[in-house]
Amino acid sequence: MKPLFVLLVVYVALLAFGGHTTFDKGNIFAGNLAMGVMLLFTAIGHFKFKTSMAAMIPLFIPKKVEIILITGVLEILFAIALQIESIRYYTGIALVIFLLAVVPSNIYAAKHRINYEDLYKPGPDIKYLWFRIPFQLFLITWVWYFSIR
Repeated sequence: MKPLFVLLVVYVALLAFGGHTTFDKGNIFAGNLAMGVMLLFTAIGHFKFKTSMAAMIPLFIPKKVEIILITGVLEILFAIALQIESIRYYTGIALVIFLLAVVPSNIYAAKHRINYEDLYKPGPDIKYLWFRIPFQLFLITWVWYFSIR
C-alpha cells in the first residue's frame, strides 16, 4: 500500500539523515513529519480521484463528492497541525477520530469491490480488509505514540 510506503520511507529517511542536517529534532519530529507527508499524499487522492472515492461512501449518504473534498482538506489541515507542537495533542485526538470514522467507507468499498482510483475496474474484495483494518490500527497507534501520549 502506497501510504504505508510513504510513511515509513519518510520516517526512516528523517531518522537516517536528520543527524547530518540542521533540522534534526528527533524521533517525535520524524514521526509527525512522516505522518504529515503521508496525509498530504493521501489528500492528493481526494482531489485526483474524487468521483471514484465518492463511490466508497454508502448510497444513503448525500453529497459524496463534497465529503471527499472536505476530508481531503481535513487531511491537509491535520498534516500541518501535527507540526505545531502546541496543538499536536488535540490534532492527534481529532486524527484518531477521523481514522476511525473512515473505516466504514473502507468496509463498504471492499464489500462492493470499489476501486477508488478507477470506477471502471474492480477494486479489492473483502480480503482487502485483512490488510486495511490492521493498517488503520497501525495508523492510530502511530498517531497515539507520536502525537498524543
